[in-house]
Amino acid sequence: MTGRGLIDELVVVIPARNEEELLPRCLDAMTAAIAEVHAVRDLTPPMVSVVIVLDRCTDQTARVAAGWPDFARLHTDRGIVGAARRAGVRHLLPTPAHFTGNTWIATTDADSAVPPNWLTAQLAFARNDVDLVLGTVEPDDCLPEAARDRWAAQHRLSEGHPHIHGANLGVRADRYRQAGEFACIQRHEDVSLVSALRARRVSEIRTALIPVLTSGRLDGRAPDGFAGYLRGQADGLAGGAESLV
Repeated sequence: MTGRGLIDELVVVIPARNEEELLPRCLDAMTAAIAEVHAVRDLTPPMVSVVIVLDRCTDQTARVAAGWPDFARLHTDRGIVGAARRAGVRHLLPTPAHFTGNTWIATTDADSAVPPNWLTAQLAFARNDVDLVLGTVEPDDCLPEAARDRWAAQHRLSEGHPHIHGANLGVRADRYRQAGEFACIQRHEDVSLVSALRARRVSEIRTALIPVLTSGRLDGRAPDGFAGYLRGQADGLAGGAESLV
C-alpha cells in the first residue's frame, strides 16, 4: 500500500493527573490494543509509541506509570489538559517533518480503558483515507445506576453519533498540525480541534465500533470535563430536572 492510506507510525497520547488508581486499567488496555496491531498479519504493522503525560501529579501516578517501561513518560506542570495533550504529541513528533500523512495520532485519558480493537480499527479507517476518527465513551460502574440509565437513554452510541471525546479520538498528523494542534485550554480542547479540522473539510468518521470505558466518578480532574457533565446528570436526576443534552 502506498500514499496516505499507509500508516507507518502510530503515536498515542495519554494525559494523566493524579490517576494512580485508574492508570493500571488504562495501560493494561492499551497494551492489549497494541498487541492487536502486531497480530495483524496481512500488513506490516506501524511503529507504535505511547507517552503518558504526567501533568502536575501529586500522588503516585508517576511511580505507577514506571511499571510500563515501554511507554514514555513526560512530566509537565501546566495543569491544563489541552496543553498536556499538545505536549504529548510534540514529545513523540518533535519536528514539523514528523507531521506527515502517514503518521496517526490517537488520544485517550488515564481514567479510561480502550477496547482491544481501538488501534486496529483506526488504522483500517486511515487506510481508507479517513483523516479523523471520533469514537464514543461509556461510564463505568462508578456512576450510580440511576444516573447511568439516564445517561444511556440520552446518548445515541451508533454510527454517525454526534459526540466528541478527547478520550476517544484519532487524527492524521498532517491534518492535526494544519488545524493548529490541541489548544492550550482547560476544557473543550477536543471540540476546538475538531471544529478546526471540520473547517478544513477533512474526511471524518463517527463510529461506535471502538467504545472507550471511562470513569463514572463525579469528581473529575478538568473543569467542565466528563465528570462535571455526569455530575450535572446526577444532580438533574435528584432534582427531577429535564435532560441537559
